[in-house]
Amino acid sequence: MNSTTTEHMEIRTTPEVKLVYDKYPNSVKKQMIALRELIIETANNIEDIVLLEETLKWGEPSYLTKKGSTLRIDWKAKTPNQYALYFQCTSRLVETFRLVYKNTLKFEGKRAIILQLDEDLPKAALKSCITATLTYHKVKHLPLLGM
Repeated sequence: MNSTTTEHMEIRTTPEVKLVYDKYPNSVKKQMIALRELIIETANNIEDIVLLEETLKWGEPSYLTKKGSTLRIDWKAKTPNQYALYFQCTSRLVETFRLVYKNTLKFEGKRAIILQLDEDLPKAALKSCITATLTYHKVKHLPLLGM
């Protein structure tokens, strides 16, 4: 496991994560890396997070914190023009994101935010969703998860 440190947060990455990013087609890799960087930047700006684990769950890059819910990201060949952030479907995350960002983000059921490869990342909305996910066990009792 590799470990790097940002301003106030340690990132522990399992080596297999790099292999997954390396396997993405060139047309997808830039967007997936940009999404990864947004997750790390957002986590680094959350005061309570001192450790972000970057690992694989179901073969997908996954991000975990002590007080958060698992956040996964991936691109799939069967839907070549999109990529997604995946959330635990038993949580209130996606239903809350849908209420707050129904005019900004696209969703798939109770489990995902869907992004288009040819569109810019909606960074402000995604940062809010990433923050709620990585701090979920701390905010799940709040109206709209404190968003």
